[in-house]
Amino acid sequence: MRSRPVSRVLSALAAVLLTAGVTACGDAAPAGPPTPSSPAPAPEVADARIELAARAARAQDHRFAALYTFAAPGESPRSIMATVAADGTWRVDIPHGMLGGTADVAIAETAAGLFQCAIPSATNPVVPSCVRVTDRGKRMPKKYDPKVQRVFRQWLPVFTDRQAALSVTAAQPLPGSSGNCYAVDTISASLSAPVDVGIYCYSDEGLLTAAKVTFGTVTIAGTPAAPPPTVDLPGPVVGGDPMGLASPPPTTPPVTPPGANPSGGGAAPAASPSA
Repeated sequence: MRSRPVSRVLSALAAVLLTAGVTACGDAAPAGPPTPSSPAPAPEVADARIELAARAARAQDHRFAALYTFAAPGESPRSIMATVAADGTWRVDIPHGMLGGTADVAIAETAAGLFQCAIPSATNPVVPSCVRVTDRGKRMPKKYDPKVQRVFRQWLPVFTDRQAALSVTAAQPLPGSSGNCYAVDTISASLSAPVDVGIYCYSDEGLLTAAKVTFGTVTIAGTPAAPPPTVDLPGPVVGGDPMGLASPPPTTPPVTPPGANPSGGGAAPAASPSA
């Protein structure tokens, strides 16, 4: 007689467990397809920005003296000399860089400031002289700026600044370049770009091997030499204004009045009639 209640309890317990199992199975939702995640930034874009910053940091410490070829649109290629001395002073010599292409110029930065220097050439044998334009680390004012020197030193602090408004992607190598090349653009809404946009190529050591920007293309033309201890200005520092970009006004010879003797002796007297 006592076995019957036990049987009823076991039967009830089995029913509860069976019901719970069915309920649990019914509550589990079928696994759906995985939700696609948001697209991550392209790794090559981030890598290019990091690589350029690293090479620009090496370029800030790299010292050299090298010959480059500069090709500007509509002009014949010319050789320029770039020097970054052991003490961090630098100088870039630019033929036909000022006065509408009639004057050679050197842009140099020393501890005393940023200088523009007139240097002699075969067609313009001037006496070398320099004018201090602004403080060290400042930019050359536009009206005195031949621009070419900017690709060597001026933009390096911007390239190393991860917060700068730049877009950087890997680029195909420029002709004559070595190392890696990077296409640099601005993402700033400002009309004034933080750098000269274009393509910049650097070796592993941080040497600029080529650059292509709006005003021309710079390409290394030989093996760099050892840097000097410091750069020297090509001439004494003088007062006055730096050279401008525009051609000088043409010089016109003085106009000689009709009948005047150019030698200053006046008109010759008329001959006496023959007797």
